Parts: sequence; structure tokens; C-alpha cells
Amino acid sequence: MAVDNTPKLDVEAYLSAALSATPAELHPFFHSFLDLHKRKLWHQLTLKLIEFFDHPLSKPYRVDVFTKFVRDFESRLNQLRLVEMGVKVSKEIDNPSHLLEFFTSLLARIPTDKAPDAHVMLLATLSHAKLIYGDVDGAKKDMDEAWKILDDLPSVETRVRAAYYKVAADYYKARAEYAPYYRNSLLYLACIDIAELEPEERVIRAHDLSVSAFLGDTIYNFGELLMHPILSTLDGTPHEWLKRLLFTFNEGNIGKFEALAPLFPREPILQENYPFLRQKICLMALIESVFKRNAYDRTLSFQTIAEETRLPLDEVEHLVMKALSLKLIKGSLDQVDQKAQITWVQPRVLSLEQIGQLSERLKAWGDRLHKVEERIAPEVLTTA
Repeated sequence: MAVDNTPKLDVEAYLSAALSATPAELHPFFHSFLDLHKRKLWHQLTLKLIEFFDHPLSKPYRVDVFTKFVRDFESRLNQLRLVEMGVKVSKEIDNPSHLLEFFTSLLARIPTDKAPDAHVMLLATLSHAKLIYGDVDGAKKDMDEAWKILDDLPSVETRVRAAYYKVAADYYKARAEYAPYYRNSLLYLACIDIAELEPEERVIRAHDLSVSAFLGDTIYNFGELLMHPILSTLDGTPHEWLKRLLFTFNEGNIGKFEALAPLFPREPILQENYPFLRQKICLMALIESVFKRNAYDRTLSFQTIAEETRLPLDEVEHLVMKALSLKLIKGSLDQVDQKAQITWVQPRVLSLEQIGQLSERLKAWGDRLHKVEERIAPEVLTTA
């Protein structure tokens, strides 16, 4: 923690000057500031400052109040609340170098050992600012440092995690790393109420999550996204077809995939990656084909797989080997008899339709068990 050599503020003189320089609507705040400061009621003063910074008329005065008045007693405040006020105030700083200087200066005054959560939130915010201004390496450095602290904390408020996951998602988006973006973006949404996001931001987030789900080379289960309310924001927008495509992939439905393919030019990045998407839908079709079968009925001929994935027979073996290498399934291949014996399918987040199918299978299993019980019950009674 850096030593603060800022001269001591004459609080009464500062607040008196503020009264003459601000609109009358803000004057009650400055009177309260003086009273609460004199009485050293730091918690109540924090709440009043938050109320002030939320007031629309305070915008031109926020930076000055924070950097002069609040700084005079900031060590006495809850450090996480201090950082949150700083983040709000920073939105009034347009100059990139001034903004980064503002965050860096505040970060140096936040004690990592005593307020690690505040340090993480500010590091994440600083990282995000660097990312916006093009310093990708600097953003990654701060992001990694934030994670190192966050990962060691036994518990932390969700808004702190949200700050980290947001910048992590945006970093991976900037680098077009789809799987990490998908994971961090969903974690970010899990930490917030999506009603807090602007409508446009919700649509952008849902769009980017959809694209990353398609292009992520390790994402073969869309259930978590399909059940998330963020996806409904695509309804009635030009991106609504992406939602239909997500359900199509989750079902492994190649017919629907081919029907939607003419829309791909609307998203050039999907059009460019069509061969990958075609392979992915075939893998999804294979997974769904295995999943919907009973455990005792998971030996599939190459011919059956070819029919269900709409692949030439000579490409089936490569597809199954790809699924095995991605650990989507476990099993073995019999190249002589041209069969694949599947012993395990990757655990999945199920859609409501898939849960219904599983329920039917459990019911059928229960019925068979009941019949066995009826058949052996007389024998057991006779023996007894």
C-alpha cells in the first residue's frame, strides 16, 4: 500500500465552497456530509455519498468530491464500497490516460491484505479499462493477478466475482477464444440479475454466447445456455434464428441444421466455419443417438451411425474416433464387424424435452422391473 502524501483537506472550507458552486438541489447532501463527518459516522456517510453519486445533478461534481473530499477519510470506509463509488465516479472521466491514472492511484491505496475483495474488483475494473483502450497484454496481467487473489478467497460477494468474470469474458471475446468466453460469460451472468443490464447489452450478450457455443471446439452441450433467460432476449430480433439453431444443435437434428444453413450468411463468421459446424452437428447427432438408447442397446453399426449422421459410410470411423478423442463418449471400435460399442456418454445439462425422454425410459425400466417381480414372486413364496 502506497504512502499517501496528499495534504490534509479543510473539510468545512471545501464543503462551504461546494455549497456556492452547486445547484440548490444538492445542498442537503453537503450539509449532511459536514454533519456526518464531524460525528465520524462513516457508514452513514458512505450511504449518503452513494446517494449523492446516484443523483443525476451530481455528474459534474462527482470526480472532484471523490478525489478531494472522500480521499480525505477513505481509509475509514468499507474498502469495497469505496471501490464501487470509485468505479461509478470513473464514468465521468473521458481522457484515457486520466482514467487509468485514477484507477492506478486508487489501487495503490487499497490494502490487499485487509481488503482483498476490493483489490480484486478494482484490478478487474482497471483490466477492463486497459482492454477498451487496446492494452491487451496489460489487461491480461491485471486479470491474472485478480484471479490469483480471488481464487484464494474462501468467500466473496457475487458482485466481486461478476467484475472478474465480465472482464475475463470480454478479454476472451477480443481474442476470439470462444470456449473460455462462453464459460466466463455464463459465470458472469450467474453473478448478476440480468434485469440490471441494458436491453441492448442483453441482446449482444445472448448473440455472442450463441456464436461462441457454435464455434467453441470443446462445447458440445448447450443445455445451460438454452435454459438461461438471457436467450429469450433474442426473440423478435434479427438474431432469433440463432436461438433456433442452438436448439437444433442440442437435438443433434441434421435436417433442421440443413434447413437453417441458408441463413448462415447473416453471420459471416458462421459461414466461414461451415465445415467445422457440419462436423459438430454430426458429433451432436452421434451423442444424441447414443444418449436416447438404453444402456444395454449401445452397440451401433457403422451403417446406423451413417444414417443418423448423414455421413458417407467411410467417414463414420473418423467421426467416432473424433468423439472418443474429445471425450464425448467412451467405448471401442470393431473395424472388422464395423460396429461401435459405446459404454459412456458425456454428462449433459438436459433440456425439458430430453428430461421427458429420460422419464419415459425410467418408466419403461420400472415396468420391466415390475414384470420380473411378478414372475419371480410366486417362486419365492413357494420356496418360503
